Amino acid sequence: MAPMAPADTRDVIHTVARIHARILALVGAVIGGAGLFTVTAWLIVKGGRTVGPHLQLLGEFLYGYRVTWWGCFVGLVYGAVIGAALGWTIGTVYNGVVALRR
Repeated sequence: MAPMAPADTRDVIHTVARIHARILALVGAVIGGAGLFTVTAWLIVKGGRTVGPHLQLLGEFLYGYRVTWWGCFVGLVYGAVIGAALGWTIGTVYNGVVALRR
């Protein structure tokens, strides 16, 4: 039989850190916006006969998005909004699960 840990150690073992949902939303916004901006700009600079046919499909879901310089900024906004919403949702759900476990 394993020896019992002191009470202080047991409290630390059962403590789960909560996530700050707003901070996770901010990080998601920065990563999502910068990521979509960078990928779009990279394809424009790279050039070619057809520029980013797969990325152009995002225009079906994101109104106004195209693989153009204007689309870089539209993608920046969409990426930031979607990343923030996803980050906030993940943080909120995680904190809800942590609260249920207590």
